[in-house]
Formats: sequence, C-alpha cells, structure tokens
Amino acid sequence: MLIKPFVDEGLGNSSYLLASEETGQAVLIDAERDVDRYFGVAEGLGLRLTYALDTHLHNDFLSGAREAAVRAGLVVGASAGAGLAFDHLPLEDGARLSLGDLSIETLATPGHTPEHVSYAVRQLDGVQVLALFTGGALIVGGAARTDLLGPEYTESLTRQLYHTLHDRLLTLTDDVAVYPTHGAGSFCAAPASSSRTTTLGNERLHNRLVQARSEAEFASRALQDLPSYPTYFRYMRDINRLGPRVLGGLPVLAPLSARSVQAGIEEGVAVLDTRSPQEFMAAHVPGSYGIPLGAPLITWAGWVVPFASPIILVADRPEDRIEAVRQLVRIGYDDLRGYLEGGVGGWQAAGLSVEKVAIVPPERLLAALEQGTAPVILDVRQEADWRSGHLPGALHVEVGDLTITLPDLPKDAPIVVHCGHADRSTIAISLLARQGYISLALLDGGFSGWQAAGYPVTRKDTLPERDHA
Repeated sequence: MLIKPFVDEGLGNSSYLLASEETGQAVLIDAERDVDRYFGVAEGLGLRLTYALDTHLHNDFLSGAREAAVRAGLVVGASAGAGLAFDHLPLEDGARLSLGDLSIETLATPGHTPEHVSYAVRQLDGVQVLALFTGGALIVGGAARTDLLGPEYTESLTRQLYHTLHDRLLTLTDDVAVYPTHGAGSFCAAPASSSRTTTLGNERLHNRLVQARSEAEFASRALQDLPSYPTYFRYMRDINRLGPRVLGGLPVLAPLSARSVQAGIEEGVAVLDTRSPQEFMAAHVPGSYGIPLGAPLITWAGWVVPFASPIILVADRPEDRIEAVRQLVRIGYDDLRGYLEGGVGGWQAAGLSVEKVAIVPPERLLAALEQGTAPVILDVRQEADWRSGHLPGALHVEVGDLTITLPDLPKDAPIVVHCGHADRSTIAISLLARQGYISLALLDGGFSGWQAAGYPVTRKDTLPERDHA
C-alpha cells in the first residue's frame, strides 16, 4: 500500500493518492480542483488512477473528482446521500471497491455533514483495517465542525458526530492509521493539532472530543470558541453537488496593459494585488484588494472578494501568478481576466496614479499613546486573538467582518491598522480604502512586534500592563 499526501497549507487540508504497489492501481481521495499535480505524481510513480473518491460535499473547496473523471476517465465515487447531479458511483454504507490486492470499504460517518463517509482500507481478504480516510469525521486532536450548514442543523449533526466516533470509528483497533482531510489551519476544523495524520490509539489518549463520554459533554467541547469562517463557504456545497465546471487544465493568464486594466476597473472587474504588504503599502492600484499570496490568498479572497467576481491579478513573478490561479480556482473564482503587465510600475509608466499607505513604527505609536495624541487603533485579528491581549484603547473588527461592519468613524479620521503581523492588516486597509477611508496606516510588525517590544497590552477584563513575555 502506498499513500501520498498532498497538503494545502492555505486551506489546512490534505488530499491523498492511495495505491496498490502490487498492481499499480490508484485512487484519489478528496482531490482539489487543480488535478494536474496528482496525475503528474501518479505518472512519475507508474500508477494508474481508477477512482476519485470524496468523503463529503466540501464546504471549503471545489472537488477535483469531476475534473479528474473528465480528464482521464476515472470513476467518481461519493456517498449516495450526497445526491451528485453528474455521473458517479453512489456508495452506500458497506460498499466495497477493489484496488487490486486492496479493498476500500465505505463507512457512513455523518456529523460534519449529513452525507459524510469514511474509507477503510484492508487487504482484499483481510480483516484488519490498514488505513482509515476520515475526511472531517475525525481529525488530529479533534473533529470537523458541525455548525457550517446553519444553526438549524447544528444540534442534530453534533449528536450524529458523537455517535460516529463512539459507535463506528472507535470500535476499530488502536493501531489503525488515520488520514484526515481537514487539519490545522482549516476553518472547517474544531480543536486540532498541527500534525496531519494520526492513529486511533493516539486519538484515544489525546483527543478531547474522543474522550467526551456523553452527547452533552461532546457538544460542549465541539461547539466551544469556534471562529468565524469565510463567506464563500455558503456556495461550495451546492456547486460540489451539481458538479464544478470542468476547467480542462489550469488557466493561463494573459498580460493586460494598464489602460486595459483601467477599462476593466470601470466595468466592475476586481483588481487583486497578491504582493507583499510592504510592496502594497509602497504603491498600489487605487481600489485594488490587497491580499498577500501567503495570507493565504485562498481563504481571504473567498472571504472579502464577492464570490465569482471577475478578477485581474497584480503579481510580478510568473510563479506567483500560477500559484494565485491555483488558489483561486480551488474555490470557484474562475473568471480570471489576466494580469497587469509590468505590475504597478507599468501602471505608473502609463501615467496612472497610485495609492500609498504609511507604515508606523511601534515606538512612534507608543509615544503618541503616552502623549494622548494617538490615532484610532484598529485591531482586525480574530476574536480569540483579541481576547488574549490587545493594544490599549484599540477598536476591534475582524477583517472578515469589514465587508459588512465598518468602524463608526469619520472617513478622514487617522487610523492605524494592525493584525498579528501584516497580512490581514493589508487586507483590512484595502477594504477600508475601497470604502472611502483616506488616512490609513499600517502598524509595523503588528501585535507580535508590539508585544515583543514589551509595550503595554490590555487583556480582557484587566487594566493595561507592561508585557515582557
């Protein structure tokens, strides 16, 4: 048995290539939409892909199963309960697929989603489970969320997930290797470790959700302190059910002149600048979304750029443009019009104006606080980050909420924006600028730099203190 993981750090997810080394037959499990990389690895290993299996209707990315099927004739396998509207093999609980000398059994494991299944791999005539692909039913240190389909489903899905763990998965032996799809960094995940794979024995020892002994205890733990999640999630499940549009390969972007980009902006095309925070602050196209490639782009574009918007990229290096395209098509942003030829320099050479944003050193902001002359400080981190400590007197609005909730401030009020470092601040500044705020600045180093310098930090329900941690 050969298992090759493909980790998407931006989404916090893993997809897998599972193969029989004896026969060379292979399957994809929870593949993302840019399937060329799976086929490249399979070809390099001399494997023949036969199936593309999904554990559930994904909320956070578009499945690559249909893309793989059209490209190479793979059979799509998915839970019968998913109700896919395209050609596929509906899998009921207990259904088995042959992979040469290996057998893949479908296990109904609802909870993260109603139709969720897991896949147990055995030798063809064996009893012992060799590998368990759990999707979101069990992840390292936790389980995937049960609240993504709305509050009307949360209670029943949480109960189902409790019984999936205790009545189904935990009946297997401790040495079973577990390969989840969701993991650390995924907004689909409840409490999780940074590890990507595990064993059932390890989860029995360390997983707080596995250790819960009643539905009520499980629900209390599973639903505690869940963060907000990207707005694009609301579209993925239905698109995956109907079948994502077949791309036929990774789109190749065309270069666009500055004047063509300007015309696109006038027609409502979104300009998406994926450069570093420092480059964006130095100069950017007015009205552009500033989302650094490593923010990650895949999460934050789906959070703040209206879904399926036509997009023109600003990215100077060819490899950055390719990576940006990969991330965008994984979540359904397919209307990619091209990229700004020559970057911001080309825009300026065409005689077009740029916007610039000041970067404020933390010591200067501290001096202004102590003198009572500080600008408004806007903290755009997640709620849990804010509660753990923030700058004295700061306002708090999560960056994802800035598309619906703006600070109640004059548009010309001086505002210094910060997050943990700089990526989310860049996004926030671009959103505020699009809404007409004209006196924006970035706190250099963000909260991490401020705290590392030992400057005052306010914790929830406490007075400001000097933090020398």
